[in-house]
Amino acid sequence: MIRRLRSLLLAAALAGTGLPAVAGDLEISLLDFDDLRGWAADDHAAALAAFRITCKKPRKTALVPAEDWAAPCVAAKSVTDAKAFFETLFQPILLENASRTLFTAYFEPELQGSRKRDAVFKYPVYRLPPDMPKDRKPWKTRAEIEAGALVGKGLELVWLRDPVDAFFLHVQGSGRIRLVEGGSMRLGFGGRNHHKYRSVGKEMLRQGLIQSGSAQAIRAWVAEDPQARTRILHHNPSFIFFREIKGLDESLGPLGAMGKPITTLRSVAVDPAYTPLGAPVWIELDRATNPIRQLMVAQDVGSAVKGPQRADLFFGTGVEAGQRAGRIKHGGRMVLLLPRGTVARLGLGG
Repeated sequence: MIRRLRSLLLAAALAGTGLPAVAGDLEISLLDFDDLRGWAADDHAAALAAFRITCKKPRKTALVPAEDWAAPCVAAKSVTDAKAFFETLFQPILLENASRTLFTAYFEPELQGSRKRDAVFKYPVYRLPPDMPKDRKPWKTRAEIEAGALVGKGLELVWLRDPVDAFFLHVQGSGRIRLVEGGSMRLGFGGRNHHKYRSVGKEMLRQGLIQSGSAQAIRAWVAEDPQARTRILHHNPSFIFFREIKGLDESLGPLGAMGKPITTLRSVAVDPAYTPLGAPVWIELDRATNPIRQLMVAQDVGSAVKGPQRADLFFGTGVEAGQRAGRIKHGGRMVLLLPRGTVARLGLGG
């Protein structure tokens, strides 16, 4: 059964939570687990394993204070029936507003690189400049940085052979680099220049350059027209800086926004203004074949992920994961599982 809360009731319930909404802008629907399509058939134990990882580092938010995670996180340590665990300790909540419902996917690229620049590996991946302003105001643009604004500062972490690989590494926010010298390097998010992300795919669609905004279509076009490559890629002024992650097991995924490894097809990037990091979320991604009906955990964020029904699903590491992730651009529904203590405290259960 779906119960909807609007207007004055909603405004009263959310007062002081920090959610960016006013009465009438955001609609909350209280759902039962029977309302979740495919719920009974999922592997709840796999979702519980991902939930446990970030339960070790609960994230206090305005909507869900740290104490509300206490009961679920203690119970998660010894639970044997994962499905009953989620049904007992959480309440399905659907948050909606006028923003678009959209699911995309991301992955961890696996690239070849070198610690030293040479004639082949000449495109740098930078660490965060120590003199980056702390006020979060927009700094130098992608075009300015790639024109040489950081040359000579010793900030290069590694060198890549392809500027398009470097660009998509920025889009994904993490990566594995197989070094020509031997060994490998894990890269994680280190900071940004605070310019707003602008989609290159959308701009190329607007100009009629490609027929779909997928990573594959963008790569194919710039390969055919390398002269226009720089102009197109500089449409996005946002620039990501990285840090080398040491000591992370090869079998684990990259680090997410909570500082813990994320899990293939069990971790999702969300807008933390609406979805608390660490919360389980039920994903219903609609597509003609192999729709996704799966419980995941909100363990990451993304600069292009904005709104209560916008999510980016983590598809894993490597070329195959990238190909599968690049084909995801679908509608559907994301249902937030809030701790029942939070629901009671907000007075939403009536």
